[in-house]
Amino acid sequence: MPVPAAAVFERLRTFAAVDTTRDHATRAITEVFTGETLGSVPVGTAADVTAAIAKARIAQAEWAARTPKQRAEVLDRYRALVVENRDYLMDIIQAETGKARWAAQEEVIGLMFAARYFSRVAPQLLAPHRAAGAFPVLNRASVRAVPKGVVGVIAPWNYPMLLSVGDSIPALLAGNAVVVKPDSQTPYSSLVNAELFARAGLPRDLFAVVPGPGTVVGTAIVEDCDYLMFTGSSATGRTLAEQCGRRLIGFSAELGGKNPMIVTRGADLNKAAKAAVRACFSNAGQLCISIERLYVEREVADQFTAKFVAAVRAAKLGATYDFSQDIGSLISEAQLETVTKHVADAVSKGAKVLAGGNARPDLGPLFFEPTVLSDVTDAMECGRNETFGPLVSIYPVDSVQEAITRANDTEYGLNASVWAGSKAEGEHIAEQLHAGTVNVDEGYAPAWGTTGAPMGGMGISGVGRRHGPDGLLKFTEPQSIVVTRFLNLDAPPFIPQNRWQPFLMAIARGIRFLPGR
Repeated sequence: MPVPAAAVFERLRTFAAVDTTRDHATRAITEVFTGETLGSVPVGTAADVTAAIAKARIAQAEWAARTPKQRAEVLDRYRALVVENRDYLMDIIQAETGKARWAAQEEVIGLMFAARYFSRVAPQLLAPHRAAGAFPVLNRASVRAVPKGVVGVIAPWNYPMLLSVGDSIPALLAGNAVVVKPDSQTPYSSLVNAELFARAGLPRDLFAVVPGPGTVVGTAIVEDCDYLMFTGSSATGRTLAEQCGRRLIGFSAELGGKNPMIVTRGADLNKAAKAAVRACFSNAGQLCISIERLYVEREVADQFTAKFVAAVRAAKLGATYDFSQDIGSLISEAQLETVTKHVADAVSKGAKVLAGGNARPDLGPLFFEPTVLSDVTDAMECGRNETFGPLVSIYPVDSVQEAITRANDTEYGLNASVWAGSKAEGEHIAEQLHAGTVNVDEGYAPAWGTTGAPMGGMGISGVGRRHGPDGLLKFTEPQSIVVTRFLNLDAPPFIPQNRWQPFLMAIARGIRFLPGR
């Protein structure tokens, strides 16, 4: 399939929430496979963010007045447009990121799942519910889910569509407006969805995309939004958390990972080796939840390693807009440099390259072979630090317990994978791992795709959760309304305090075991 025409990108830039009456710097966006220019987008300013949030607040008041069911109807229409335009969306993703088409399809499917799940559960989760009053009969209590207001979303470049719009969907359904700062390398993935939202009937100012640098646009969003959702590095997450803390606004983040896979001697090695290629090298390894450490029981380590290395070497690496390739490109010179340095550092300190290890400029400017290392130690850059590229290390272990201990020996705790002799054994191992999601007999996709269950990190891998009820309700403030009927807590005129207060105590003692207290 061809790259979308220049006119498409020219149209999409009009969905940027910037003041086009003023001169703006522009940034050229390139096709990663070739380095050729796709188009350009205006570089937003702090003033653009201020204006976008002001407009969003006006739109949000009307949007919040709609029922959750009415809001869900708009998101259902958006989902239908995603399905209808799936190939077009995958073209945009591939052009901006250079990933293989199946990895681009993961993003589109993720949007479909998010819109379907949250549209279905929002009316029930957001409905007011009763709570037990302090004093039966005298008090009637209810709890409402009140929208935060304007939610800021700071999105990354690696899954730029899913991680900008996928987080915006529950925020919108909860009754909020959203202002997105896409990564400067991948703005069209957010802008094309602004177009689809508008076609679905979402008020234009309710979903605003402001392209620009994090130091300007990101900072302005944090200084003015009512809640922040961030996906990116743990280091940046710490900084943003501090900024949100100073303003006392809510903050949720999915951060880095150094994710382990455990393979026991009873596992199906053929299935594990094949699946590990996807688990390690999806989006050329540029995925927070992909696997970078493989712990294999020594009894089967040689067998598994041979099968895995063979599968890695057989993987097709290339630049096409179809499903013929298994692994695509890195996104930038910076990523290529990091992977190159990590491999060179490991080899210089004694690691052995079992597969890959080389850049592939013959395929495109930013390609690097999927790489498997053995004999990696903590003294090497890739030993404990996240590479975020097509690099994985294999470690033979003497027991399952050693694998669990080593898998948990990290500050991170985002995702993990377990392959064992039975589902029961796999689940038992999973329960002992310090990770927000654990996949048994898979790498990462089933846990990510289970939108009804919370997804997020432990340790320095994140704060809060996306998906599940938590992924919707975090964008709301619970408000308790308690109505007092018949009598309030003041003593009636005909009862003195010395009798009234013991009477209240007797009531309190009698109701202390009622449900809800």
